[in-house]
Amino acid sequence: MSRIMIAPGKYIQGYGELKRLKDHIGAMGSTFLVLISRGGLGRLESTLKAGFRGNESALVFETFNGECSKTEIDRIRAVCRDKKCDAVIGVGGGKILDTAKAVAYYEKTPVIIVPTIASTDAPCSALSVIYTDEGVFSEYLVLPKNPDAVLMDTEVIVNAPARLLVAGMGDALATYFEARGCIAADKTNMPGGHATKAALALAELCYDTLLEDGLKALLAVETGSCTKAVENIVEANTFLSGLGFESGGLGAAHAVHNGFTVLEECHGLYHGEKVAFGTLVQLVLENAPEEELEEVMGFCASVGLPVTLEEMGVKEADRARIMDVARAACAPGETIHNMPFAVSPEDVCSAILAADALGRHFLA
Repeated sequence: MSRIMIAPGKYIQGYGELKRLKDHIGAMGSTFLVLISRGGLGRLESTLKAGFRGNESALVFETFNGECSKTEIDRIRAVCRDKKCDAVIGVGGGKILDTAKAVAYYEKTPVIIVPTIASTDAPCSALSVIYTDEGVFSEYLVLPKNPDAVLMDTEVIVNAPARLLVAGMGDALATYFEARGCIAADKTNMPGGHATKAALALAELCYDTLLEDGLKALLAVETGSCTKAVENIVEANTFLSGLGFESGGLGAAHAVHNGFTVLEECHGLYHGEKVAFGTLVQLVLENAPEEELEEVMGFCASVGLPVTLEEMGVKEADRARIMDVARAACAPGETIHNMPFAVSPEDVCSAILAADALGRHFLA
């Protein structure tokens, strides 16, 4: 089996880069559909227009309806065709970016990803996560290529709520452990090959960066400051985690995340907050060494990621409800089956309850 590693066409990160948007993407088209939230438009419309310096008419703004669903993708596709846009710019959080990637794929146009937060590893990936209109996970849309460009303006990111940066750390936390599990099982990665040594090295660097700079970055962002630690964590959350998960592979942590979407009380959590707890569940499934569990729980507690079901918002953690989560996590085709051992819903249910007990013991 071939070793395959994929990456976006261009990755740009720095303070104030959005003001130089045309310099980075001007050659990709003449009319750009900008998919953005209503709040994001209010905050960033003038900056985006300044990035095109006198050619503001090249930007067609469309507000996002809130869910990366087939309904919303079809609606934005119609706007793209009607306005004769020859490229799509997604500006915002993970679901906006996934929608922009899906629209560009179906309309056969370039896509430029401009996150306003560093809350997931979605920006760099050739993947869109599709949900129902009600917010329940539906499917992965695997795309034939990565975004043509990803632009991370840290001036914008440091002004977002600190919880979003922490959620990105939670998503990035799973990268090394899931890649490690996939490689141990000799499973294929997202593009359908085996992982390169570079992919595992990037995944491990991602984890090391979180441990070294995560708390420092959180404290800096809480003051609205952009430090070297913040730049490092933005890169870890977005670039290192994005390349690491995609070219390394996904495992139990993200499947457990998908399982928790069946519980209504978890809908208010960010993706990375559920993935962080899913990482603990994966480590329990693996019977990871106590030192590793304590290191991961210590990191989570230091930055405010959940280590118990109560912190996940699950007040009634009876076995029947957790079994519903476990069954969803073990659905056919789920990434939990990339682990180097067979996993049943009963295994996952027990691991979730055990991870909760470990988390409660650690916090006590």
